[in-house]
Amino acid sequence: MASLLSLLLLLLLAAAAAATSPGRLVPYDLLYADGVRAYFARDWGRAAELLQRALHSYAGLRAARRACRAACRREAAFLGGPPGAGPWEAALFGRVLQRADCLQHCLGLRLGVAPSAHRASHAIRRDFEQREPYNYLQVAFFQLKKLDRAVSAAHTFFVANPQHLQMREDIEKYRRMSGVKSDNFRDLEAAPHWEAYEAGVQHYDADEYLQAVARLEESLTEALAALEECRALCEGPWEDEEEEEEEEMQPGLYEAIAAHYIQVLKCRQQCVLEIATKPGRISATEDFIPSHLDLLQFAYDQVGNQALAAECAASYLLFYPTDEPMLEKMREYRTELGEDTAFTARESIQHYVQRSLMEKKLIYYAVEHLGGTFNDPDLWTPDELIPENLKEKHREDQEKQKQETLDVEEREKRGPLPFEGIAVTMDSRRMNGTQRVVFDRVLTESECKDLLRLTKAAGEAGDGYRARRSPHTPHERFEGLTILRAVQLAQNGDVDWRDTKLFLQASEKSRKIIESYFTPGKKLHFSFTHLVCRTAVDEEQEGRMDLSHPVHADNCLLDPEGQECWREPPAYVYRDYSGILYLNDDFQGGGLFFTEMDTVTVTAEVHPKCGRLVAFSSGKENPHGVWAVSRGRRCAIALWYTHSQEHAEQERVKAEELMEQRAVEQDRPDGEERQGTDHSGRSSAEPPLPNSGAGPTSRRQKPGSDRTQHPKELRARDEF
Repeated sequence: MASLLSLLLLLLLAAAAAATSPGRLVPYDLLYADGVRAYFARDWGRAAELLQRALHSYAGLRAARRACRAACRREAAFLGGPPGAGPWEAALFGRVLQRADCLQHCLGLRLGVAPSAHRASHAIRRDFEQREPYNYLQVAFFQLKKLDRAVSAAHTFFVANPQHLQMREDIEKYRRMSGVKSDNFRDLEAAPHWEAYEAGVQHYDADEYLQAVARLEESLTEALAALEECRALCEGPWEDEEEEEEEEMQPGLYEAIAAHYIQVLKCRQQCVLEIATKPGRISATEDFIPSHLDLLQFAYDQVGNQALAAECAASYLLFYPTDEPMLEKMREYRTELGEDTAFTARESIQHYVQRSLMEKKLIYYAVEHLGGTFNDPDLWTPDELIPENLKEKHREDQEKQKQETLDVEEREKRGPLPFEGIAVTMDSRRMNGTQRVVFDRVLTESECKDLLRLTKAAGEAGDGYRARRSPHTPHERFEGLTILRAVQLAQNGDVDWRDTKLFLQASEKSRKIIESYFTPGKKLHFSFTHLVCRTAVDEEQEGRMDLSHPVHADNCLLDPEGQECWREPPAYVYRDYSGILYLNDDFQGGGLFFTEMDTVTVTAEVHPKCGRLVAFSSGKENPHGVWAVSRGRRCAIALWYTHSQEHAEQERVKAEELMEQRAVEQDRPDGEERQGTDHSGRSSAEPPLPNSGAGPTSRRQKPGSDRTQHPKELRARDEF
């Protein structure tokens, strides 16, 4: 009777599949190959048709696989069979064979051909994952005069490939074309959960909690649905990553089953990274699912719905059961709603966590006993789940994976250097950190000497610290010169105009180098520019124990004990990148060093020399300090940059205006005698290229206190 019932259900499933089948689905790799051939034959109409059909076939194949696996999971379930149904092999493999039979029938009916016909090569699959067909499509549509569709195809490709320079130029051209509308720039492959998530975070940051709740709930629902679709697609053919030699012994029955099953489990675990990685980005948003619950808990609390806030808090605690701030919130909700009130986590989140922990347990067992590796994608995995002999390796793998991801992301977005002859002598990897780099040959020896002439005036002009000679340590004398003060000294005849102009040019050259390396396409503005010297006070060096400048971060307040850096005033929270351009090396000490968050574990050192530029991001990832200058005088140009035009250095704007005003006066026929001949003009800034979107950051507490409160007046401050 059971067999008859199974057969009947299979027939009903086949009928349903046939009713929804669009007919024979031509394999997408064949359509793609024909489309590319038509493209290079300049048969634009046929190329557009075939490439669209390839995309349709690719989507159809994925949809068929998802639908059939979901249907067959219900139809040929592994659990719930009658007790004592025979030997375990028949009970287990009988269900496996039924599931395989169900999938073959379902996919055959939906695709119209044998499923094996749709096994594309790895290179073709990668092209579709990276949206390469849209690259061809935009050219084909442009040639066919279908501008709106060309723009949509170009934008869809560019969203996933923001480092593609040719497409960036094409996008800019499209923006300037008449007839192109802003809504033509739409992502045809946009994931619904990303749009909802970013809208929800924007409402959250604007204190619009009702709107935030609606969009974040939508994002969470869509993200969990996308996760299930990704997991279903993991149950595909065996992928031999190492391409074993034919002579190598093939695994036996159970080894082969175990190996394929563990591959599927690992794929399912990685799905959370797939849905948490925005198209075009390298790294995923950390704790993507838990972060929804964290934000929702606070938003529901703000709109007065403590019951749902408590539900979200209970759900969050499934990931981090010892999180003290969330436990404190739960105690508050119990007080408000009654001690007898039962707070239960969402059923969907309970299922998600329980299933994930079950899969992790099986994977770690396989890694421990059968070999292999596993890069756990989650930060919340309980420590007790990991076998004792794998814990240290697990921590090392997580750190290595994080470092590699950041390095790849940094390399992907890096642009070409805008000047010849400059060398990158140390990058992030060699400096054991992230967003760090050292350039050499930015200045020549003669340029360093000319700029050192300005430092003599700096000693007489004050230090930019309200005439304090030793703002950081009594063992050194500090001298500083701002960009505007240098121009004013030149006006008064105290310094050479050429040296002042070189000061402007050297700092602008450094800005262009740092911008092209770290943020191509996203404009960096000067935040502050300071020509500084530190001179050892000879009689104060004996028994000296302090630093020239204590360890700190440039845009947040470093808390070594709490292993945190608070991005709030009085820190310069708007600073994004920092740099220092060295002018000399004839002194002792004075090197720059980077540390861990504890401020004592040194990770890298940079030794000053003429023309060397060190640059790094200004956040908590780069705590740094300066070793004591024990003899001689160390001079450099200290530079800080911001993406915020609102916080651009106003003194620099004024200084440039004065320089231009002088240039105009010199060009007059009756102008004053020139003090020197300039060999190069001030380089104008390049127009900004399209900004690349930045992923949202983690929000444990509502950043009401984190709201940027900027100083009303500019203050000179040297961070080195």
